[in-house]
Amino acid sequence: MIVIWAARHLSKEEVEALVAPHPESLALVTDWLVSHGIGEQDMTRSPAQDWITITVPVRVAEKMLDTTYHVWKHTSSGESIVRTTSYSLPIYLHEHVDVIQPTTTFARLKSFKSTIHRLDMETGQIVEQSNTPIVSASGISVDPSCNTTVTVTCLKQLYNATDITPSANINNSFGITGYLDQFANFQDLQSFFAVQVPEAVNSSFTVLSVAGGQNNQTLSEAGDEADLDIEFGFGITFPINGTFFTTAGSPPFIPDLNTPTDTNEPYITWLDFILAQNEIPLVITTSYGDDEQTVPESFAKRACAGFAQLGARGVSLTFSSGDGGVGDGDPDPATQTCITNDGTNKTEFLPLFPASCPYVTAVGGTIHVPEVAVDFSGGGFSNYFPRPSYQDAAVAAFFENFPNGTYAGLFNPNGRAFPDVAAQADNFQVIIGGQTGLIGGTSAASPTFAGFVALLNDARLKAGLPSLGFLNPLFYSTAISGFNDITTGNAPGCGTEGFNATVGWDPVTGLGTPDVGKLVAYISMYCY
Repeated sequence: MIVIWAARHLSKEEVEALVAPHPESLALVTDWLVSHGIGEQDMTRSPAQDWITITVPVRVAEKMLDTTYHVWKHTSSGESIVRTTSYSLPIYLHEHVDVIQPTTTFARLKSFKSTIHRLDMETGQIVEQSNTPIVSASGISVDPSCNTTVTVTCLKQLYNATDITPSANINNSFGITGYLDQFANFQDLQSFFAVQVPEAVNSSFTVLSVAGGQNNQTLSEAGDEADLDIEFGFGITFPINGTFFTTAGSPPFIPDLNTPTDTNEPYITWLDFILAQNEIPLVITTSYGDDEQTVPESFAKRACAGFAQLGARGVSLTFSSGDGGVGDGDPDPATQTCITNDGTNKTEFLPLFPASCPYVTAVGGTIHVPEVAVDFSGGGFSNYFPRPSYQDAAVAAFFENFPNGTYAGLFNPNGRAFPDVAAQADNFQVIIGGQTGLIGGTSAASPTFAGFVALLNDARLKAGLPSLGFLNPLFYSTAISGFNDITTGNAPGCGTEGFNATVGWDPVTGLGTPDVGKLVAYISMYCY
């Protein structure tokens, strides 16, 4: 039996109409702002009018919100932000306002990568293990060097994508987000292409600045995260049109009460920008996030709703699942740091956001061939978002074989489970600042998986079908057999050995890694 997905993606205007506030909400919030001396000319509204941005002195914000702001400094990093611990609104506005920021968000945005391991700087040669090819889970022969050094060719072999030749002229597109002054270097990309994707030499990508974001091309300023993302993301997807979004804001900085900042809330800045665009890349990968508990629940849900809007418009979003296993990556109960920040100081697993948002595809990590779970692959269960129905069968099957009482009280078994999928996440050969080296982290897994989603879109567009858009309902149902199940390995943290990879979905590698050849066959015959 062939199942036909009959839904279709929405236009920008249709999504805006869907999420637009009720006229009463608009009127009440506008009147409240005017009562504090803020005129319409001082308000910047999102296209759907569901966000209003204003700039006021801290003293005015304190009066409006009946609160007091302070400068807070992180003891270990030295980062400082201006925030408050609580605020209030007139009671008549409570049902009309979801969230106000910057107020109580203390998240510290970070990229998910592990230590960079340098190769021989003179040659950067790949170390051969033997002359005998390794057979992947897809039944494809993989070069034995892929066990020590991961390249674009390795990934295409491993994930059964060597026979796919994408087109440059079917309106396919691929995007990468950049934060924290991570600069994507054009020279490094050309050097990478010369070594790994020679047919892509002299090709380039578009840079879009968000809120004044820069892309400094001084070679010594090349970002390890940004270079990793563009080299493998654009390397896998060549010649598909590529875009790098550089969003301004990078801690640490030293603020005062007259100059607060919202640079630790970049998702809203980026969402405001991207949702206002008429043309958006069909696949976008992000390798940044933070502990879910450091993001106020109201803020997380508002940002997650923005990601859902992109999915409704036909955009697939992938996010790294994190590099701390179930929290901090530490299996030692005496030194673990998974402590709740609600005043109870309990030990609990620490889910990651935005990976915990049910409207994005969270990507965990594997290593070696045959693949096993990499021991830092982030995963677990959200404390903010309930488990979505598309996960019910897969997660229920996991718990059927999960010993009762294991890790009781450390996680929320009814929460949105992540990751959804996985990909290789260590020993990636990159060129950063002119030097060849190895880098790893789920920062590598997300652009890798996203790149192969772009190849799936290529097959759909060639068949006259729309882009895949929000991926998870398809992956957890019809296309579930298009993944290589990873059943070995675990990801420790929070004083425990964490969860294990096992048959079926698990909170270390999700559904597994992609068999692109199989997935192409599935997605080419489904209509959305």
